[in-house]
Amino acid sequence: MTSIKNIWDFIQNQVLGLKWLENLIAKLLNAIGLDTATKIGGSVQFFIYDIIKIILLLCVLIFIISYIQSFFPPERTKEILGRYHGLGARVIAALLGTVTPFCSCSSIPLFIGFTSAGVPLGVSFSFLISSPMVDLGSLVLLMSIFGWRVAFAYVIVGLIIAVIGGTIIEKLHLENQVEDFIRNAKAIDIPQEQLTVKDRLRYSREQVWETLKKVAPYILIGVGIGAVIHNWIPEKFIVSTLGNNNPFGVIIATVAGVPMYADIFGTIPIAEALLAKGALLGVVLSFMMGVTTLSLPSMIMLRKAIKPKLLGIFIGICTVGIIIVGYIFNLIQPLLI
Repeated sequence: MTSIKNIWDFIQNQVLGLKWLENLIAKLLNAIGLDTATKIGGSVQFFIYDIIKIILLLCVLIFIISYIQSFFPPERTKEILGRYHGLGARVIAALLGTVTPFCSCSSIPLFIGFTSAGVPLGVSFSFLISSPMVDLGSLVLLMSIFGWRVAFAYVIVGLIIAVIGGTIIEKLHLENQVEDFIRNAKAIDIPQEQLTVKDRLRYSREQVWETLKKVAPYILIGVGIGAVIHNWIPEKFIVSTLGNNNPFGVIIATVAGVPMYADIFGTIPIAEALLAKGALLGVVLSFMMGVTTLSLPSMIMLRKAIKPKLLGIFIGICTVGIIIVGYIFNLIQPLLI
């Protein structure tokens, strides 16, 4: 068991976490006269290390995920969802959400397509919740920073929220709250293109470049904020606001995430810095879920597809679910870290 643990620690710290890179950057910065023990030096080290680490992992992960995703175009996904009914369909929809685009705004067009094609509303919402909140890339990146226990717990909880949220919406029979142009749309069966391995590899390379262009600004902003938190904001302030001393930390973090717009790769550096400064695990995970699932731009886009009543119910379900999950993670933090 000891040898297995040592192997896993090496994979988590050196392969996924790239700790060797962090040490190398520190040595290079110190060699040119920038002391990484100072606030400025520490901020520069944090910024360079996290940017390189996230982009390297992101490129590898997007390539792998895009190759998998090439087997699940919208037509194929609708076909799969059409084979299942009830709870099973919502579970499948949540799982399919893990191999789809990274942000909520890019998931909404797929949600509209599924709903127009006659996929049950609850199933479409399970997909919509899961897609931005949980994906295979975030699983690996979370493992590299928080460890495998936190990563798997986050993914499982995200899937549970997606399934429960879709179930509640389906039981409320809110089909009339979908905008008429979507409900009255006629589904068109598009022949599925038969892709070769070469086609899938080319598609994966293209997705790496396109996704990187899209998420790079949010990664830069997220890492920049993380560097400031990590080196300039006093630990006492973080602990008093988002630690054990504040029972409303989870609620504050969830609400704070709503006005922002980023995918999970832009929020992880901020969460990493907050956790290092003493914020509770449930608080930082609630912040991540709030940003990826309830961002204001994506809610504005979603409003074009559904009526205010359904939008309010969706926001309420996700908010309550995220807050409950946050407090649960606060309680079980000693078991995970």
